[in-house]
Amino acid sequence: MTATGDWIDGLPEAGDELERSSTAERVADLLRSHIINGAMAPGARLSEERLGRKFRVSRNTLREAFRLLGHERLLVHEFNRGVFVAKPGAEDVVDLFRMRRALELPAVRSGARASAEALGAVGAAVEQGEAARARGDWEGIGTANMAYHRAVAGLLGSPRADETMRQLLAELRLAFHVMAAPRDFYAPYLDRNRAIYDLLAAGAFEPAAQELEEYFDVAERQLVQAFTADSRG
Repeated sequence: MTATGDWIDGLPEAGDELERSSTAERVADLLRSHIINGAMAPGARLSEERLGRKFRVSRNTLREAFRLLGHERLLVHEFNRGVFVAKPGAEDVVDLFRMRRALELPAVRSGARASAEALGAVGAAVEQGEAARARGDWEGIGTANMAYHRAVAGLLGSPRADETMRQLLAELRLAFHVMAAPRDFYAPYLDRNRAIYDLLAAGAFEPAAQELEEYFDVAERQLVQAFTADSRG
Protein backbone atom coordinates (compact mmCIF):
# COMPACT_ATOMS: atom_id res chain seq x y z
CA MET A 1 0.00 0.00 0.00
CA THR A 2 1.33 3.44 -0.95
CA ALA A 3 1.67 5.94 1.87
CA THR A 4 -0.80 8.80 1.45
CA GLY A 5 1.86 11.46 1.82
CA ASP A 6 4.28 10.17 -0.85
CA TRP A 7 2.58 11.86 -3.82
CA ILE A 8 2.38 15.17 -2.00
CA ASP A 9 6.08 15.05 -1.08
CA GLY A 10 6.89 14.56 -4.75
CA LEU A 11 5.13 17.73 -5.90
CA PRO A 12 7.36 20.67 -6.95
CA GLU A 13 7.28 23.93 -5.03
CA ALA A 14 4.87 26.29 -6.81
CA GLY A 15 3.91 29.00 -4.34
CA ASP A 16 4.31 31.98 -6.69
CA GLU A 17 2.52 30.20 -9.52
CA LEU A 18 -0.42 29.24 -7.30
CA GLU A 19 -0.70 32.76 -5.92
CA ARG A 20 -0.75 34.17 -9.46
CA SER A 21 -3.37 31.64 -10.51
CA SER A 22 -5.59 32.52 -7.56
CA THR A 23 -5.30 36.22 -8.38
CA ALA A 24 -6.11 35.51 -12.03
CA GLU A 25 -9.29 33.73 -10.99
CA ARG A 26 -10.33 36.74 -8.93
CA VAL A 27 -9.67 39.05 -11.87
CA ALA A 28 -11.67 36.71 -14.12
CA ASP A 29 -14.53 36.82 -11.60
CA LEU A 30 -14.52 40.63 -11.67
CA LEU A 31 -14.53 40.78 -15.46
CA ARG A 32 -17.26 38.14 -15.68
CA SER A 33 -19.39 40.14 -13.24
CA HIS A 34 -18.98 43.23 -15.42
CA ILE A 35 -20.16 41.21 -18.41
CA ILE A 36 -23.21 39.91 -16.52
CA ASN A 37 -24.06 43.46 -15.43
CA GLY A 38 -23.96 44.62 -19.05
CA ALA A 39 -20.94 46.89 -18.64
CA MET A 40 -18.83 45.15 -21.32
CA ALA A 41 -20.29 45.03 -24.81
CA PRO A 42 -19.44 42.47 -27.50
CA GLY A 43 -16.42 43.50 -29.54
CA ALA A 44 -14.97 45.78 -26.84
CA ARG A 45 -11.16 45.66 -26.72
CA LEU A 46 -9.51 44.94 -23.37
CA SER A 47 -6.42 47.02 -22.71
CA GLU A 48 -3.79 45.04 -20.79
CA GLU A 49 -2.09 48.25 -19.68
CA ARG A 50 -5.22 49.95 -18.30
CA LEU A 51 -6.65 46.81 -16.69
CA GLY A 52 -3.28 45.97 -15.17
CA ARG A 53 -3.19 49.38 -13.51
CA LYS A 54 -6.84 49.14 -12.44
CA PHE A 55 -6.50 45.73 -10.79
CA ARG A 56 -2.84 46.24 -9.75
CA VAL A 57 -1.80 42.92 -11.21
CA SER A 58 1.00 41.82 -13.52
CA ARG A 59 0.55 41.35 -17.25
CA ASN A 60 1.04 37.58 -16.81
CA THR A 61 -1.75 37.42 -14.23
CA LEU A 62 -4.05 39.42 -16.49
CA ARG A 63 -3.30 37.17 -19.44
CA GLU A 64 -4.14 34.12 -17.32
CA ALA A 65 -7.49 35.72 -16.44
CA PHE A 66 -8.09 36.34 -20.15
CA ARG A 67 -7.26 32.71 -20.87
CA LEU A 68 -9.79 31.52 -18.27
CA LEU A 69 -12.53 33.67 -19.75
CA GLY A 70 -11.56 32.56 -23.22
CA HIS A 71 -12.36 28.99 -22.22
CA GLU A 72 -15.80 30.25 -21.18
CA ARG A 73 -16.32 31.83 -24.63
CA LEU A 74 -16.49 35.29 -23.11
CA LEU A 75 -13.24 36.67 -24.58
CA VAL A 76 -11.42 36.04 -27.83
CA HIS A 77 -7.79 36.67 -28.74
CA GLU A 78 -7.17 38.04 -32.21
CA PHE A 79 -3.63 37.65 -33.50
CA ASN A 80 -1.72 40.95 -33.63
CA ARG A 81 -4.85 42.83 -32.51
CA GLY A 82 -5.42 41.95 -28.86
CA VAL A 83 -8.17 40.56 -26.65
CA PHE A 84 -11.83 41.38 -27.24
CA VAL A 85 -15.19 40.64 -25.66
CA ALA A 86 -16.77 37.79 -27.63
CA LYS A 87 -19.62 38.34 -30.08
CA PRO A 88 -22.18 35.52 -29.78
CA GLY A 89 -24.35 34.60 -32.75
CA ALA A 90 -27.75 33.02 -33.36
CA GLU A 91 -26.31 29.51 -33.06
CA ASP A 92 -24.89 30.40 -29.64
CA VAL A 93 -28.31 31.63 -28.52
CA VAL A 94 -29.90 28.31 -29.49
CA ASP A 95 -27.29 26.35 -27.55
CA LEU A 96 -27.51 28.66 -24.52
CA PHE A 97 -31.26 28.14 -24.31
CA ARG A 98 -30.75 24.40 -24.69
CA MET A 99 -28.54 24.48 -21.61
CA ARG A 100 -30.87 26.82 -19.73
CA ARG A 101 -33.76 24.42 -20.25
CA ALA A 102 -31.58 21.57 -18.97
CA LEU A 103 -30.80 23.47 -15.76
CA GLU A 104 -33.69 25.79 -14.93
CA LEU A 105 -36.69 23.61 -15.77
CA PRO A 106 -35.59 20.74 -13.47
CA ALA A 107 -34.76 23.34 -10.82
CA VAL A 108 -38.31 24.68 -10.89
CA ARG A 109 -39.86 21.21 -10.94
CA SER A 110 -37.81 20.23 -7.88
CA GLY A 111 -38.81 23.38 -6.02
CA ALA A 112 -40.42 21.38 -3.23
CA ARG A 113 -36.92 20.32 -2.13
CA ALA A 114 -35.46 23.83 -2.30
CA SER A 115 -34.58 25.70 0.85
CA ALA A 116 -36.57 28.72 1.99
CA GLU A 117 -33.43 30.81 1.45
CA ALA A 118 -33.14 29.67 -2.18
CA LEU A 119 -36.80 30.44 -2.87
CA GLY A 120 -36.40 33.80 -1.15
CA ALA A 121 -33.52 34.65 -3.52
CA VAL A 122 -35.88 34.22 -6.48
CA GLY A 123 -38.40 36.59 -4.87
CA ALA A 124 -35.67 39.12 -4.05
CA ALA A 125 -34.55 39.16 -7.69
CA VAL A 126 -38.15 39.78 -8.80
CA GLU A 127 -38.37 42.75 -6.44
CA GLN A 128 -34.99 44.01 -7.68
CA GLY A 129 -36.32 44.04 -11.24
CA GLU A 130 -39.57 45.74 -10.27
CA ALA A 131 -37.65 48.42 -8.38
CA ALA A 132 -35.47 49.04 -11.45
CA ARG A 133 -38.60 49.40 -13.58
CA ALA A 134 -40.07 51.93 -11.14
CA ARG A 135 -37.03 54.18 -11.58
CA GLY A 136 -36.80 53.61 -15.34
CA ASP A 137 -33.49 51.77 -15.16
CA TRP A 138 -33.79 49.36 -18.07
CA GLU A 139 -30.22 48.12 -17.94
CA GLY A 140 -30.79 47.55 -14.22
CA ILE A 141 -33.77 45.38 -15.15
CA GLY A 142 -31.43 43.32 -17.32
CA THR A 143 -29.05 42.83 -14.39
CA ALA A 144 -31.95 41.87 -12.13
CA ASN A 145 -33.08 39.39 -14.74
CA MET A 146 -29.66 37.74 -14.62
CA ALA A 147 -29.95 37.52 -10.83
CA TYR A 148 -33.43 36.03 -11.19
CA HIS A 149 -32.37 33.19 -13.45
CA ARG A 150 -29.28 32.50 -11.38
CA ALA A 151 -31.58 32.21 -8.35
CA VAL A 152 -33.92 29.89 -10.26
CA ALA A 153 -31.04 27.54 -11.01
CA GLY A 154 -30.04 27.92 -7.36
CA LEU A 155 -33.19 26.02 -6.40
CA LEU A 156 -31.24 22.87 -7.30
CA GLY A 157 -28.88 23.49 -4.40
CA SER A 158 -25.91 22.42 -6.54
CA PRO A 159 -22.65 24.44 -6.48
CA ARG A 160 -21.72 22.89 -9.85
CA ALA A 161 -25.02 24.00 -11.38
CA ASP A 162 -24.48 27.47 -9.89
CA GLU A 163 -21.06 27.74 -11.52
CA THR A 164 -22.36 26.56 -14.88
CA MET A 165 -25.28 28.98 -14.69
CA ARG A 166 -23.00 31.91 -13.96
CA GLN A 167 -21.03 31.21 -17.12
CA LEU A 168 -24.19 30.76 -19.20
CA LEU A 169 -25.64 34.04 -17.98
CA ALA A 170 -22.48 35.95 -18.87
CA GLU A 171 -22.72 34.63 -22.44
CA LEU A 172 -26.42 35.37 -22.50
CA ARG A 173 -25.91 38.97 -21.40
CA LEU A 174 -23.56 39.44 -24.34
CA ALA A 175 -26.28 38.09 -26.62
CA PHE A 176 -28.78 40.56 -25.17
CA HIS A 177 -26.75 43.46 -26.57
CA VAL A 178 -28.24 42.68 -29.98
CA MET A 179 -31.57 44.05 -28.77
CA ALA A 180 -31.65 47.72 -29.80
CA ALA A 181 -34.49 48.63 -27.40
CA PRO A 182 -33.79 47.13 -23.96
CA ARG A 183 -36.98 48.59 -22.50
CA ASP A 184 -39.18 46.79 -25.02
CA PHE A 185 -37.22 43.58 -24.61
CA TYR A 186 -36.92 43.37 -20.82
CA ALA A 187 -40.19 44.89 -19.61
CA PRO A 188 -42.58 42.03 -20.57
CA TYR A 189 -40.42 39.47 -18.80
CA LEU A 190 -40.74 41.23 -15.46
CA ASP A 191 -44.38 40.20 -15.18
CA ARG A 192 -43.47 36.66 -16.27
CA ASN A 193 -40.79 36.52 -13.57
CA ARG A 194 -43.36 37.58 -10.99
CA ALA A 195 -45.90 35.02 -12.22
CA ILE A 196 -43.37 32.18 -12.06
CA TYR A 197 -42.27 33.20 -8.58
CA ASP A 198 -45.86 33.39 -7.35
CA LEU A 199 -46.46 29.86 -8.64
CA LEU A 200 -43.31 28.64 -6.91
CA ALA A 201 -44.31 30.30 -3.65
CA ALA A 202 -47.71 28.62 -3.90
CA GLY A 203 -46.12 25.21 -4.43
CA ALA A 204 -47.39 24.94 -8.01
CA PHE A 205 -44.08 23.69 -9.39
CA GLU A 206 -45.24 22.02 -12.61
CA PRO A 207 -47.32 25.04 -13.72
CA ALA A 208 -44.29 27.22 -12.91
CA ALA A 209 -42.10 25.02 -15.12
CA GLN A 210 -44.64 25.20 -17.94
CA GLU A 211 -44.71 28.99 -17.68
CA LEU A 212 -40.90 29.10 -17.73
CA GLU A 213 -40.76 26.81 -20.76
CA GLU A 214 -43.05 29.15 -22.70
CA TYR A 215 -40.93 32.07 -21.48
CA PHE A 216 -37.82 30.42 -22.96
CA ASP A 217 -39.56 29.74 -26.28
CA VAL A 218 -40.55 33.39 -26.68
CA ALA A 219 -37.18 34.81 -25.57
CA GLU A 220 -35.14 32.47 -27.77
CA ARG A 221 -37.29 33.29 -30.78
CA GLN A 222 -36.88 37.04 -30.18
CA LEU A 223 -33.11 36.83 -29.90
CA VAL A 224 -32.63 34.57 -32.93
CA GLN A 225 -34.79 36.90 -35.03
CA ALA A 226 -32.76 39.89 -33.85
CA PHE A 227 -29.47 38.23 -34.79
CA THR A 228 -30.88 37.23 -38.17
CA ALA A 229 -32.01 40.81 -38.85
CA ASP A 230 -28.65 42.15 -37.64
CA SER A 231 -26.70 39.88 -40.01
CA ARG A 232 -28.84 40.99 -42.95
CA GLY A 233 -28.35 44.64 -42.06
